[in-house]
Amino acid sequence: MRITVCGARGSTPSPGPGTVRYGGETSCLAVGNGGDADLILDAGTGLRRFGALIGGRSFQGAMVLTHLHWDHTHGLPFFGPGDRDDAAVRLLLPEQGVPAEELLGRAMSPPHFPIGPAGLRGDWSFGAYDEGEFEAGAFRITAREVPHGGGRTMGLRVTGAGRSMAFIPDPAPHFAGPGDHGVGALHPAVLELADGVDLLIHDAQYTAEELPSRAAFGHAAFEYAVALAERAGAGRLLLFHHDPTRDDDALDALLGRARGMTPIPVDAAVEGAVIDV
Repeated sequence: MRITVCGARGSTPSPGPGTVRYGGETSCLAVGNGGDADLILDAGTGLRRFGALIGGRSFQGAMVLTHLHWDHTHGLPFFGPGDRDDAAVRLLLPEQGVPAEELLGRAMSPPHFPIGPAGLRGDWSFGAYDEGEFEAGAFRITAREVPHGGGRTMGLRVTGAGRSMAFIPDPAPHFAGPGDHGVGALHPAVLELADGVDLLIHDAQYTAEELPSRAAFGHAAFEYAVALAERAGAGRLLLFHHDPTRDDDALDALLGRARGMTPIPVDAAVEGAVIDV
């Protein structure tokens, strides 16, 4: 399983001199299993980077959105490999009782944007998924709802070729209580998704010190990600969904703190990084 980090920032893009090393584009991963990536997780502004991964060819595969907040969808209208006559894209988003294309069109349509989802060229299909298991690209995905707020949000476990990865970019574990570590309860959904995975990619937007004043925003502290990785027996941890105000030096410091807490290998997601699992 090869994972390319196309975007790792949370909430809003934050390009500039202070974010050059870790990147400023929002949530998007490309996942492949030999050959081109055929699975895209989230469609933040990092999705614009995807074209370079496949040499300008059209995209043939699946796109799975964890939820519909702007930082996970705003790359969709600018997805060059999918906006082509020879593209074939199966887009799936969490079931919310409204047709998937209609939900996407609420933000991507006039007067907010010149075209709606149906205006994208190529063979697009729009569907919904619920908690459970389904196939996407060359992978099997397990979905579980996680607390976040503002619409249903899913965490995902992706398996293929004997490898596993959990992608939990936007949980608010403290919504379920402080837990043993004071930064949120290790609830069954995330423990199931992360159980024994080779790689855990998890929201680390805040620190424990920052969380009380930002708790309503629906994101996790990096200390929670570390505690989850240890309890679940994850092989590696990748801190994700970086706060838009946290510059490269501050992320270096946060990563140093995380590495000092656990023997599990920990890294912070870097835009453009390629991870082989």
